[in-house]
Amino acid sequence: MQKKEKLLQRFSGISPYMWSVFSILPFYFIFQSSSTIEIIIGIILTIFFFIAFRFAFISKKWPVYLWTCVLISISITMTILFQFVYFAFYIAYYNGNIQNRIAFLTLYIIHLVATTISINYNIVLQKELFLEQLPFIIIIWISVILLPFNLYNKKKQGQLEEQLEDANKRIADLVKQEERQRIARDLHDTLGQKLSLIGLKSDLARKLVYKDPEQAKSELEDVQQTARTALKEVRKMVSQMRGIRLKEEIVLVNQLLNAAQIEFIYDKDLKVKNVSLFLENILSMCVKEAVTNVVKHSKATTCQLDINQTQNEICITLQDNGIGIVKEKDFGRGSGLLGIKERLEFVNGSLEILSNHGTTIEIRVPNGVSQSEKEELQ
Repeated sequence: MQKKEKLLQRFSGISPYMWSVFSILPFYFIFQSSSTIEIIIGIILTIFFFIAFRFAFISKKWPVYLWTCVLISISITMTILFQFVYFAFYIAYYNGNIQNRIAFLTLYIIHLVATTISINYNIVLQKELFLEQLPFIIIIWISVILLPFNLYNKKKQGQLEEQLEDANKRIADLVKQEERQRIARDLHDTLGQKLSLIGLKSDLARKLVYKDPEQAKSELEDVQQTARTALKEVRKMVSQMRGIRLKEEIVLVNQLLNAAQIEFIYDKDLKVKNVSLFLENILSMCVKEAVTNVVKHSKATTCQLDINQTQNEICITLQDNGIGIVKEKDFGRGSGLLGIKERLEFVNGSLEILSNHGTTIEIRVPNGVSQSEKEELQ
């Protein structure tokens, strides 16, 4: 109910002033009649119309049809008796706020047909007061045709925007949760084993400190070395959490391949434009994993990296001249390719692996460049 009120307030604008004028207007037409009975009937119908209009807005399911039919009946009666057609504008506005599509179309057609018939009836009878306001009546008739669809589409758009906002919030929460889980896994894998080892060796050194001082000294040196290794890994993990640019990762990749005596072929001016640190960090991790895979398993002598950025996507191709993917199971066991695929799925990317005279890995992700950057790429 609160969302509905907020949605109505969002599109209010000058409408409260228009409704105030339309609320006073029927009494002008009613008092044009010379019959006291007609004046009383007109006042009662006007009051009942506004009451029914209120109930129509708070009703759901079948009462929507009931109250709308009541409103249409009063509008036709006022048009025929007093040449007051402007209640049709109220009904058109209400129809545009009906959420159910079937109810909206049904009541829209009924109202349009009823309003058209009542207008033609007065035109055929050539009622003077009605003909004097003919330009305004045409405007009302056009409003009956267009206003409900305009309001209905705006309302749907508002609801979709709210759903999108809720979805974005849920995605943000899921991203945070996934990141927490990833950090927890990394901390467990990085520190868990080493801290356990430090604890065991410390206990052993404490027991050996009097019995075998040399052995205790050796154990303490192992504790010191393990602690340094753990600290180094923690620093490395924190650095990765901060994010690394693709250009920086290529420098590290070059060092790794040189150490493995694999020739690295790449364009030193390779770069991507207007890419978020989050996306670039994912691409960097994928490249790092793929290159590590080359060093460990490919037995290659050369490795070539190409990066191509178009209007729609970023394509990274890593090709080596090694032994290639031998078996289908190599795609998921111990090769790191499954981790690359999972990372890419998170950003709607794709991974393609070809094994022919070596291995070719193609990484594709949607490109999020701005319009000005697109013009530069063209």
